[in-house]
Amino acid sequence: MSNSEDLKSMGLKATIPRLKILALFERTEVRHLTAEDVYRLLLAENLDIGLATVYRVLTQFEQAGLLERHYFESGKAVFELSPGQHHDHLVCIDCGRVEEFYDAEIERRQTRIAKERGFVIREHALYLYAECTKTDCPHRGSPTRNIAAGMSKARPD
Repeated sequence: MSNSEDLKSMGLKATIPRLKILALFERTEVRHLTAEDVYRLLLAENLDIGLATVYRVLTQFEQAGLLERHYFESGKAVFELSPGQHHDHLVCIDCGRVEEFYDAEIERRQTRIAKERGFVIREHALYLYAECTKTDCPHRGSPTRNIAAGMSKARPD
């Protein structure tokens, strides 16, 4: 999705900032990034793209359906590539790390509950805020996510 023809087909000009930001989301292991995370990662690559441009591009990508916006942790907006398939999120209240999951039973129960109450779900987002109980959690005690570390590896498909 990171070539200029793909962006043009979505009605977006293929500018350098747009191409660089989209490529960043496609290659990072960290799936949920704030605008500030994106800005810092671009700076680390010696790219001179301003924070205002990052915000503008992220909003344009969200409007085009390339990114989804979520509000985790302290209500700060984070963005992820639109996954194509629905998933929910577990958010660690200690370090802010986010794990994605899908559970067919949860989806069925939500649909049933809505139907019992006279509703049809058109869209939903489930965020579970939890404490990590893993004794060997590598993120424990780390109040900030190590975004740069996630850039060293390609994200698994």
